[in-house]
Amino acid sequence: MRAVQFIGKGQAVLADRPLPDRLPDGHAMIRIRASGLCHTDIDVLHGRYGASAFPVIPGHEYAGEVAAVAADMEGFAAGDRVAVDPNLPCGTCPSCRRGLTNLCKDLKAYGVTHDGGFGQYSLVRATQLHRIGDLAFDAAALAEPLACTLNGLSTAGVVTGSYVPSNAIIFGAGPIGLLMALALRAKGTRTVTVADVNEHRLAFASDLGLETAISGSGELASRRHGFDFVADATGVPTVVEKMIDLVEDGGTALLFGVCPPTETIAIHPFEVFRRQLKIVGSHSLNRNIPEALEMLQADDGQMARLVSHRLPLDEMLPYFLTKPSDPATMKVQFVPS
Repeated sequence: MRAVQFIGKGQAVLADRPLPDRLPDGHAMIRIRASGLCHTDIDVLHGRYGASAFPVIPGHEYAGEVAAVAADMEGFAAGDRVAVDPNLPCGTCPSCRRGLTNLCKDLKAYGVTHDGGFGQYSLVRATQLHRIGDLAFDAAALAEPLACTLNGLSTAGVVTGSYVPSNAIIFGAGPIGLLMALALRAKGTRTVTVADVNEHRLAFASDLGLETAISGSGELASRRHGFDFVADATGVPTVVEKMIDLVEDGGTALLFGVCPPTETIAIHPFEVFRRQLKIVGSHSLNRNIPEALEMLQADDGQMARLVSHRLPLDEMLPYFLTKPSDPATMKVQFVPS
């Protein structure tokens, strides 16, 4: 099969890879129908993502159809339409025993330590497959990033029928920030604002029915203590530092974007104490794919609008090596012709 392959730090090629003669027990061969590019893939390529391994086929946001199953497989058959949960926790460490599989001490993942979704086929454990019904494959490939935002919202206490913020602001109008904004709206948040400096992305967010604001603007600064939920999806430390001042008394700040590991920010502990603020973090997804698929099924195609590019493998390769120059670029996916 043809696949994008990372052969070393900073080295990505289009390669021919053999398919196994026999499927291991408990596994299925998935014919890829859509696979999304994430910034984590770029971090894997450059060796910035923990236990990433070379050579490896990247891609952890993917969906497809079952092409073949191992002899011992039950529950799935050729032709089933599925999405993949990429995380492979050990199941026995203290984090796994607490139900925090995303914080597994020996976490592995498709597209990071195991070959993932940027090839024509992917070998996947049956435990990691979720049926998608008639959901379009490009939408189903959004289940993984959406699941990450749902884990973040859950960690922050945002649960449908329990706590739902009345007004929220998300910093970063890229695909992940907009998925979080749309997820908040789906959960019942009345007013969701997205802040960014990219005018193309703000216009797109507005077209999705979201409120918009320019990051760092005087107008936004005037809304001090004005949001009961604030989240960062930029990974820019200065944005994280300033956003906390926008949190309403008793509100929550979610650190969701991936800041550089050596960076620090200044926080006034008296403010956290006196105004009873919650500052929480979130990493990856934690068995949130089923909820994400339900949300995508009910979404009527709004989230799928985030897919701006659907490309064959040979046109995908440059996106791993060069940052897109088009400011309107959102989610880029490999979709076989």
